[in-house]
Amino acid sequence: MKNTISERIADFLKNYPPFNAMEPKQLEQLSIEVTIIHKETNTVVFSQGESPHDNFYVVNKGAVALSKSGSSQILDICDEGDVFGLRPLLANESYKLEAKAYEETILYAIPIKDFKPLALENKRIGNFLIESFASNTGNPYSIKHRGKLYGDNIDSNQYSSDKILDLQPIKYSTKLITCKEGTQVKTIANKMTKHNVGCMLVVREDLPVGIITDKDIRKKVATGLYPITASAQSIMSSPIITYPKGLTLAQSQMAMMKSDISHLVLTEDGTTDTKVAGILSKHDIMVAVGNNPAVLLRAIKRASKAKRLRGIRHGIMNLLQGYLEQNIPLGLISKIISELNDASTKQVVKIALSKMEKEPPVKFTWLSMGSQGRGEQLLNTDQDNAIIFEDVPKENLEVTRAYFLKLGERISKMLNTIGFEYCPADMMASNRSWCHSLSEWKDVTRHWIHNPGPDEILLSSIFFDYNVTFGEKALADELSQSIFDSVQGYPLFFTHLASGALQNPSPSGFFRDFLVEQDGEHKDFFDLKLRALMPIIDAARVLILSHSIKSINNTAERYEKLAELEPNNKELYLACSYASKALLKFRTRQGLLHNDSGRYIALDKLNKEEKIKLKRTFKTVKEIQSLIEVRFQVKNLLR
Repeated sequence: MKNTISERIADFLKNYPPFNAMEPKQLEQLSIEVTIIHKETNTVVFSQGESPHDNFYVVNKGAVALSKSGSSQILDICDEGDVFGLRPLLANESYKLEAKAYEETILYAIPIKDFKPLALENKRIGNFLIESFASNTGNPYSIKHRGKLYGDNIDSNQYSSDKILDLQPIKYSTKLITCKEGTQVKTIANKMTKHNVGCMLVVREDLPVGIITDKDIRKKVATGLYPITASAQSIMSSPIITYPKGLTLAQSQMAMMKSDISHLVLTEDGTTDTKVAGILSKHDIMVAVGNNPAVLLRAIKRASKAKRLRGIRHGIMNLLQGYLEQNIPLGLISKIISELNDASTKQVVKIALSKMEKEPPVKFTWLSMGSQGRGEQLLNTDQDNAIIFEDVPKENLEVTRAYFLKLGERISKMLNTIGFEYCPADMMASNRSWCHSLSEWKDVTRHWIHNPGPDEILLSSIFFDYNVTFGEKALADELSQSIFDSVQGYPLFFTHLASGALQNPSPSGFFRDFLVEQDGEHKDFFDLKLRALMPIIDAARVLILSHSIKSINNTAERYEKLAELEPNNKELYLACSYASKALLKFRTRQGLLHNDSGRYIALDKLNKEEKIKLKRTFKTVKEIQSLIEVRFQVKNLLR
């Protein structure tokens, strides 16, 4: 009779190092000896200074935190599939760290006496252990990003605006196509066509002696000056001009202009005495320049048609992709992309105004709401916007509104043209419900606050994150003051707002398994927005509003401000700030990868590390939801 428990253990272990290096029979035999251990949250697995156990451990479900005794700082978290507690057994030393269940956890305890012989005879297992010891981690799995989501530990100070722009090292091609001096032009032309390149490097003993470009073939061969049987030596440009690798964008531009050439040959030391490292073309520089935020901003401001702005939006997405690849801190990315998004919207408003038959009858304000209002709209998601216009006599109200509704319709249409989808719920300035005079908006928001049903809370949540993109800021400031005055007169509103923030379902179930959609179009997908991002965003909103802070809309910045205002909750708020950026970054990466909003995640497409990094944010989500539930006494609403 088969041991079904040991089979399940083996099926689990075979997916993770070093067990994936074992023969099936070896793993089966080892799995029989494994003991299953259940640990409640905050219970100790082993203590610092304790003599080593007879077993080391693998996390099956949950997580284990490693830290120094008496310190609140967690040095590492072991998640599903991670190995810990092995080094002391092999080195015959006491435990250097304390291991404690980070949450309810199931462990596999693996006897060292059964594992050690396998490690000695299996080279791959031995290599795993060597790497593990060398990296000083229990698992060398993705050491580069250990404990972080996409390298967010990078110091933002190293990325000044200058460095991001013209002083940033430029990318160049390392795929070199070369030929000898005696190679015929016909052969060179065919080779350039085959590899789709614009130049051929001529080398002698692997050192560069000349370069042949499309221009050389056009001017010297196509004109009949040389036959197609001529040698490379006869038509190449020589002596070759070389530069050291690591050139910045500015240096590359200067070099090409100085020498009037379209390709730069980059060598190890910048001379022809060392091997070629790569080739930089004028096209490469054009791409780099096109992805320069300053250039994109100038192009946006010069655009006179929505179609032109759509092309620029592609450049913004390329810029975003490049920043993510460079692991530039998300806070800085968000600021740059938000500035470009605001500039795009502002230019759309200007274009729309120029197409109106008349000037605006009164002053007005264009509000961007939702993710754009918070400065968190990195991808081309849907629009959320509104118009506030100055108060007018009652007899002129509908005529004035008709003008701004028409303007709103034109703006929304243009925004759709450049890549921002229409709001499915029609929360746009082209809708009468989102186009009001200042007095009407005061009445509307006052109604939301004093009659906080589910719809009112939803509308409030979207509206209260607004940002002035165009027009009279004083109108928005007056409305903000009115909102805060109303809230102070009806503090129960915060309880309702907090209750709304708790409506989004938990991101994880028992043992931190992902809770996925059970039916519909996205069945078995994980809703990253609804289950993880929105609870963090909603909690930040109600907390910052309760402190009467009007000027901060960005979620991460809200939490950083809250950490200042409430030092006793500083650790949690900073964890929330990190989680909001980490989740937004993850969504952005997924959206760019799959060319969608990044909202719904196919879990089977994620690797182990990506799942682990996501799960680490879930504990923070639950903790902040618990805080607002208690603080705003949400349970009292049910009594």
